[in-house]
Amino acid sequence: MIVRIMGEGQVEVADSHFPELNKLDDELLAEMEGGDEDGFRRTLGALLDAVRRLGTPLPDDALEPSELILPAADAGLDEVTEMLSDDGLIPG
Repeated sequence: MIVRIMGEGQVEVADSHFPELNKLDDELLAEMEGGDEDGFRRTLGALLDAVRRLGTPLPDDALEPSELILPAADAGLDEVTEMLSDDGLIPG
């Protein structure tokens, strides 16, 4: 799956890594619902770090459609809330 991190670029992440990413996404959603700003910051950073670690960066000139768009590391709680679906940031 092609994942874009806003302001950074795209990475290709194998489907086999999504259980780990979904776990972090679930934690992030719970922290957002609970208003835990510190937890939100920590888990958003962990989620983005995991995508960077597990994914393979695409060249800057690649024009692949992103199947998933994640917020930038400095995104605010309100901005991320607007990006959520029923499943969180990551479907499934």
